[in-house]
Amino acid sequence: MAKRDYYEVLGVSKTASDTEIKSAFRKLAKQYHPDLNKDKDAPEKFKEVQEAYEVLSDPQKRKTYDQYGHSAFDQNGNAQGFGGFSSGFSGFGFDDIDLSDILSGVFGQGFGFGSSSKSKTNRSQKGNDVLYELKLSFMEAVFGCTKDITLDVYEKCDGCDGKGGHGETTCSRCHGSGTITEESRTMFGSFVSKTTCPECNGKGKTYKEICSQCKGTGKVRKRKTISVTVPAGVSTGQQVRIKEKGEAGINGGPNGDVYVEFNVEEHEIFKREDNDIYMQLPINIVEATLGCKKEVPLMKESIILNIPEGTQNGDKHRIKGKGVPYVNSNKIGDLYITIKVVIPTKLDKKQKELFNELSKTDLDNNNDFIKKFKKFFKR
Repeated sequence: MAKRDYYEVLGVSKTASDTEIKSAFRKLAKQYHPDLNKDKDAPEKFKEVQEAYEVLSDPQKRKTYDQYGHSAFDQNGNAQGFGGFSSGFSGFGFDDIDLSDILSGVFGQGFGFGSSSKSKTNRSQKGNDVLYELKLSFMEAVFGCTKDITLDVYEKCDGCDGKGGHGETTCSRCHGSGTITEESRTMFGSFVSKTTCPECNGKGKTYKEICSQCKGTGKVRKRKTISVTVPAGVSTGQQVRIKEKGEAGINGGPNGDVYVEFNVEEHEIFKREDNDIYMQLPINIVEATLGCKKEVPLMKESIILNIPEGTQNGDKHRIKGKGVPYVNSNKIGDLYITIKVVIPTKLDKKQKELFNELSKTDLDNNNDFIKKFKKFFKR
């Protein structure tokens, strides 16, 4: 069966640089490596890829191949000798390629090549963080407040100082390393896998007596109350972090943090958009027509708003600096008041008489829209 073109095997062009050829080989070697790929044709494909790289990575061999193709190597016997796998890595073009990176990416960080790494299981680690949802009223979020929250978290056991027992000794199985090491040899080298020691659970230490309070875990569940300072201007979804008030650390590590996430209730009058506040102000038809001064209760105070005569439904007034403060800033949003002209639905006898008298007068001459409307339908 005719051999495929080496450039085609590696998936590169004939003008590919040495770097591109090496990169293509690394990718394909990982894809078809017999220890990683269990397909029946994987060994043959790996062999084909290795053979192509063996030629194209060598400047002199590549030059000869470009000129004469496969036949040159068949005549010289240079292309033979790829029929088996060597026990080392140089014969496969792995001289400057760290295969442990490839294998660890597939099997995990426990794999190495005749080397050992220090166990991470008995190092000090930060405890787990805790997320708490805190409900706030609309006004509490706008102006800020202080709230107490109650949490059930695992804290360091006082009975054993977080160790889990009394009478500490070095683990006889892992000899204090916290891991069990197993070594296997293959045609590709020596593989070392590490697993957590089941005797000491990775601590490297055992105890003559298990702590009765924490049952050997080093932690006990406790209820505690934390004071939370809510800054002015927070909104739903925002968080504050309270450092080292979360779960207890491991092997003397610091406590985790508490993240308080806010959930702000809606208000029946005020509507918030970012840091601006919107509200509607109801006025009657007389106030809208003649104008007036209205006392408007805001979130923290009242103001007198001047309603000009001829005010229309939907007219908007902007009050600067009466909105929501920006968190941890001196900047404050604005307040927008939208006029809502309320048409009465029930009138007493006197009111009806007044409206009937009013209806006899021409109120349309000063309204441009009504003028245009009437002009259109007269055509």
